[in-house]
Amino acid sequence: MRGEQAAHEFTVTEITVQIKGMLENTFTGIAVKGEISNWRPSSSGHVYFTLKDENAALSGVMFKGSCRSLRFQPRDGMLVRAHGRISVFEPRGSYQIICDTLEQAGEGDILAMLEKRKRALAGEGLFNEDRKRSIPHFPERVAVVTSPTGAALRDILNVLTRRASGINVIVLPAPVQGADAAPIIAARIMQANYWKLADVLIVGRGGGSIEDLLPFSEECVVRAVAGSKIPVVSAVGHEIDWALCDYAADLRAPTPSAAAELVSENRGQALLGIRSVAASLYTSARARLENCRLQLKPFSTAEIERRFRGILQPYLVRMDDAKETLLGRFREKIVFTRSRLEKQQIALDAANPLAVLERGYSIVTNTRTGVVVKCKEDAQTADVLSIRPAAGIISAKVI
Repeated sequence: MRGEQAAHEFTVTEITVQIKGMLENTFTGIAVKGEISNWRPSSSGHVYFTLKDENAALSGVMFKGSCRSLRFQPRDGMLVRAHGRISVFEPRGSYQIICDTLEQAGEGDILAMLEKRKRALAGEGLFNEDRKRSIPHFPERVAVVTSPTGAALRDILNVLTRRASGINVIVLPAPVQGADAAPIIAARIMQANYWKLADVLIVGRGGGSIEDLLPFSEECVVRAVAGSKIPVVSAVGHEIDWALCDYAADLRAPTPSAAAELVSENRGQALLGIRSVAASLYTSARARLENCRLQLKPFSTAEIERRFRGILQPYLVRMDDAKETLLGRFREKIVFTRSRLEKQQIALDAANPLAVLERGYSIVTNTRTGVVVKCKEDAQTADVLSIRPAAGIISAKVI
């Protein structure tokens, strides 16, 4: 019995590796629905969390690269659906789900429904580009279909007041979320067309979850936008949000504020153009006047004097240069001549016998023979010698 048990013994690592292989090969591409607990972002960018229901809990991790795909801010207690695979963390011997994408529970079903509705409406041609019209230049009246108490309306009014205060704004109040919102939004769009209330129509709201934005993807709203005779600007949510009415509208704005800027953009551009033309005319007139001044300037006394000086100046410069050159040559000649004289003086002094006497030498002459004594044989006993130093004469007698 012991031998049989020993034959089937595993190390902890071996059994963990086998379990990991079984789980990873079996549970791939799965979706797990549960409530978030202990949501913990790490400094490395990864996120660790726990999925739980009434009876069990499952550890999970979402790596940094996958976190970039999050369209919402997860928090504890939120019901979500995690897509990924099951793996084993070997150092602790625990299994976990490695999450590739995370969505709020129900969001996937909503997205699938919206995609199906989008294909059906697109098949009817409601999203075709040839149906879309350009936003009119300089609209006098802008109608806004949105909540009268929402931040979207305040943003639109602020932008229009700042950029185009002369535009008349008509607010068509409607709820922007809930079951009753879509029929009322569609009715407001049709009312604006029936009574011809505006030159351009803004339909939208501020940001929210995908469920909050659903009324703007309802079929009745999409058909009302597509059938509107008034050009429609769709301004639903923030830049990352979308609704089906975006595809049916003549223009999609990323935010309500951007929608207000788009309907007032041409007026601002026109003002800039007028200012640009005015500046160009002013510059052209100044250039012509300056040109006239330049043409008259040569006939002024100061300008004639300046031109005369301009003609005379090169000759004065040439004369100054010639004078400096001549003086320089004279100086060089004087220095050269002085140098030669000094050299001749040195040579003459070197050849002058008197100069030798100045250094302490003397000339000795035998008065009897008149010969300069160069050696002792040139003088005899009793001869009188005449010694001539640098100054004076000395007489001496040979003993």
